Amino acid sequence: MIEATLCFPLRTSPGDGESESQPADDVSEADEVLLIEKRRGLGDGWYNGPGGKLEGDETPRECAVRETHEEVGLEIDPADLEKAGELTFLLDGEVHTFCHVFRTTAFRGEPRPSEEARPEWVGVEEVPYDRMWEDDRLWLPGVLEGRTIAGEFAFSGGEPLDEAEFVRHDLEWDISFTDDG
Repeated sequence: MIEATLCFPLRTSPGDGESESQPADDVSEADEVLLIEKRRGLGDGWYNGPGGKLEGDETPRECAVRETHEEVGLEIDPADLEKAGELTFLLDGEVHTFCHVFRTTAFRGEPRPSEEARPEWVGVEEVPYDRMWEDDRLWLPGVLEGRTIAGEFAFSGGEPLDEAEFVRHDLEWDISFTDDG
């Protein structure tokens, strides 16, 4: 089983007379989310949030901070991450990936491309769900609105996961996470 993270930085787009965007004061004020177009690996060519696999003994928060910095150059204080979800992905009846989902409105720096990802600020209402994992349209809108979720998503057809068929899901909304890594 793979343990992984996703991180969704959110900001308020520039208004009249403003030269640049700023992190939002809270999720409800955000109107843009930072997505990446994957350049390699699982989901190559698809959009998602920055993230990846936990390494060694790092916590999910540490992983989300590290992966976001490696992929797009943003600096995030682990304390500024809000746990938004826990997603379990099954492949042919077996747990394939357990993903910790975080969001944040506090970060430093401007996103820059890397070998792994091309970052892009996208309007929360314009997220390209047709270029994302099929399950994303079921849970990501709620996460971007400030809700929390626990979800299970089943795929069948064998490796690789991004070519398997999405067969079912189970969602539980507005979860309280007590130990969020």
